[in-house]
Amino acid sequence: MENPFSIGLIAWFFPGAGHLIQKRTKRGLVIAISIWAMFIIAVASGGAHYPGFGFAEGALLYLLNMLSKFGNGFGLIISFILGARDVPDVAARATFEYGGRMLEIAGLLNVLAIMDALDIFYGRKK
Repeated sequence: MENPFSIGLIAWFFPGAGHLIQKRTKRGLVIAISIWAMFIIAVASGGAHYPGFGFAEGALLYLLNMLSKFGNGFGLIISFILGARDVPDVAARATFEYGGRMLEIAGLLNVLAIMDALDIFYGRKK
């Protein structure tokens, strides 16, 4: 693939795919497995429902949460759908906040993976 925009978009939407299409199979699989495992654990822990507040109650934290979740690509759609469902006892779980943080970290790790895939494309990294 000769288009850096396409590589970045594919790497964002499917974590690890930016490396896989550049024939960096091992790195792509490690990235994909790591990010998707974090995402699945986060959603199972109730992280899709975090934060339990709105923009007016904590604007900076809400924006940081939203921007880091955006890095999940396809996971963003999944977490949005799951987070839209009303689960009355999710905030009572001991893992509720951990799940929210893991979801954010998975998104931020994917952003780093996108940057790595683009560095490989531009020849700045082997």
